[in-house]
Amino acid sequence: MGDLYALDFDGVLCDSCGESSLSAVKAAKVRWPSLFNGVDSALEKWIVDQMFIVRPVVETGYENLLLVRLLLEMRMPSIRKSSVAEGLTVDGILENWSKIKPVIMEAWGEDRDALVDLFGKVRDEWMGNDLTTWIGANRFYPDVPDALKFASSSIYIVTTKQSRFADALLRELGGVTIPPERIYGLGTGPKVKVLKQLQEKPENQGLTLHFVEDRLATLKNVIKEPELDGWNLYLGDWGYNTQKEREEAASIPRIRILQLSDFSKKLK
Repeated sequence: MGDLYALDFDGVLCDSCGESSLSAVKAAKVRWPSLFNGVDSALEKWIVDQMFIVRPVVETGYENLLLVRLLLEMRMPSIRKSSVAEGLTVDGILENWSKIKPVIMEAWGEDRDALVDLFGKVRDEWMGNDLTTWIGANRFYPDVPDALKFASSSIYIVTTKQSRFADALLRELGGVTIPPERIYGLGTGPKVKVLKQLQEKPENQGLTLHFVEDRLATLKNVIKEPELDGWNLYLGDWGYNTQKEREEAASIPRIRILQLSDFSKKLK
């Protein structure tokens, strides 16, 4: 009958860590000017470099904002506004982000929706003022655009990125057009809910279902839902995950570890 691929975007199709980290620094300067005004280019570069290491913890874009501030507080104790940063390491963030996040949100008096809006607004302004540089801070993984263009399967994008950014990157950077109704972005609900919607669509009946993701936690959420037992699950080993997570995934029967070369072949 054919195949349906539900694909995560960041960490599966696109390496957006450079752009999301730079956008987070820009947004942090707007949100916390007194903290970030003194950040020079060397310190900014250090923060962005560290973001490549801690990126696996990010589920939704606004968390990049929290991470750049946390890294700044770790590096500069004089501006510290929460005890969490004291003695914290990058490994500590990787291990404990789900516990750290609510503590710093409360300590800093932050609101999730306000940070989501700010992060989107800063990206929109960057795109509006200098689309070429914004696009250039992202890159698709090798062979992915061609694999999408020539895919014989039904392709859906299921991402926590705002849809307009995923669409812009697909078109401008990848030369790929995916109908907007096939891009499920931030605000369309949890990924488990989207997968349920996809499998219920009349046009998808009888298709073999595949979900490719780079976050182990998301795949584990799918496994918890008996309704989603029909999905083949894959962890992309080229995305934003750690060696420890890949080892854990390899021990879970439902999850297959996927390599980039195999991924591109599958889509084609």
